[in-house]
Amino acid sequence: MPGKRYDAIVIGGGHNGLVAAAYLAKYGKKVVVLEARHKTGGASDTSQPWPEAPEFKVTTLSYTMSLMPPYIVNDLGLKKHGYKINPLGMGYLPHPDGRSIIDSGTNPATFASYGQYSKKDGERIGPYYEWIGRIAAIMHPMLDHTPPHLGSLKLRDIRDVAQLAWTLKKKGAASEQTVADITRLFTMSCADLLDRWFESPVVKGMLSINGIIGTWAGPFAPGTAYVLMHHSTGQETEGQVASWGMPEGGMGAVAEAIHRAAESFGADVRVNAPVEKIQIRDGRVTGVVIRGGEEIQAPLAVTTCHPQITFLRQIERKELPSDFVADMERWRSRSGTVKINLALAELPEFRANPGFNPEVHGGAISILDDIDYLERAFQQARAGQAATLPFSDCEIPTVFDKTLAPEGRHIMSMFTQWVPEGWSREPHRAELEAYADRLIDRFDEVAPNFKRSILHRQIIGPYDMEQEYHLIGGNIFHGELTVDQLFHMRPAVGYADYRSPIRGLYQASSATHAGGGVNGLPAHHAVREMRRDGAL
Repeated sequence: MPGKRYDAIVIGGGHNGLVAAAYLAKYGKKVVVLEARHKTGGASDTSQPWPEAPEFKVTTLSYTMSLMPPYIVNDLGLKKHGYKINPLGMGYLPHPDGRSIIDSGTNPATFASYGQYSKKDGERIGPYYEWIGRIAAIMHPMLDHTPPHLGSLKLRDIRDVAQLAWTLKKKGAASEQTVADITRLFTMSCADLLDRWFESPVVKGMLSINGIIGTWAGPFAPGTAYVLMHHSTGQETEGQVASWGMPEGGMGAVAEAIHRAAESFGADVRVNAPVEKIQIRDGRVTGVVIRGGEEIQAPLAVTTCHPQITFLRQIERKELPSDFVADMERWRSRSGTVKINLALAELPEFRANPGFNPEVHGGAISILDDIDYLERAFQQARAGQAATLPFSDCEIPTVFDKTLAPEGRHIMSMFTQWVPEGWSREPHRAELEAYADRLIDRFDEVAPNFKRSILHRQIIGPYDMEQEYHLIGGNIFHGELTVDQLFHMRPAVGYADYRSPIRGLYQASSATHAGGGVNGLPAHHAVREMRRDGAL
């Protein structure tokens, strides 16, 4: 029997699904969000993982904000719904040799900090930041563009390519040197790129983090230089390139603000409503069937699920072109990341920098020795063994946010790498506990009070990410950020423009262009393409 009718259905209630629903409802459409889990937000989540200690709240998976443009925040009125971002320090590396790097931006203190490991590197860090900032500023407009159909001879597609080229030209991408620099970013590894600038392995390790975070690739893998640049194009806190922030109330507060905005515009949001089938007639979407058999009808749908869930599970393959199905089958979502959340009795007391320092405790704390440390960790995982010495990017949001823990107590987010990518298929509980022990012991080397300060810990491996959060392979980006899975090929050739082979069905997952991070751009762009098609 035909079910309830809407103007549009949004499949998936993560942050992108909620952004899409908010915009659709704002434009006057009757829209419903269907979320499989018991709550919205997806990986943008705040939770209370310890029943015996409910006073502690953690940012469960995703843990920082960047890349969300101010126009989305303003369009949806997110600040009046509780959206607030605390600035995140640039970076801190406490080294086992007793020294440390405190990166507080382009200033003499930062230059001197890097200069401890190489006088030349201390002199080069300023020009390097200027260079990467210039390239990021040129490339940033690409995040706002729908990828054109490169190679198409259709007039509209040729016009789109020309418009993008003109935009990049205005931003300064017309010189041969700049084109060469951009080409290097798309093809080189972090290691090769940083070799052009620096000599200290410690400095290169610190600066390669943005190139390997969340990826199934070590710093010597081709293409990681682009990932490094991608993570340098953010516009958070004060709208500055490469700035990051920690949301007040954890990452779940971001999703909750968008959820409230969507409902304020009139969207219906349903949880515990997993879509089992997308209904199609004559090549056009007509609705969905959710678990239990309920049908919901609509002439428009937006999917924000991992593309292999949408196109290989929710749609019969006979409805799709064979080459598109093949692209979906080959889509890579390996990861090897492990999220560890801790409740702490006190802040870490670092050997290199005793006492409280907001630039230390309020920044991104990196656990690594040098660039070879990172490569060894990846190669061990690639060979089927969890890293003996894991890398971790750590944050302590309670330095600024008092809503997440009791006074004097803290939580820490540890985003760690790597375990074998095959661990997404089995829980590997004992091995994960041992992996966490090794990382905590390594942290204790640079902060001797750390291990004894731990009150509670939560370990979320790739298997948990896939089973609980539907992140195939445990990949937080819904697909690897490799050169062959970017821009006009994300997630498939001919369908990077947020459309799909099914008329009326649009894509807005993190596996589409500008996805990767909590930014809402895929959702915004998908709705923009609906308007361009006259569907709204």
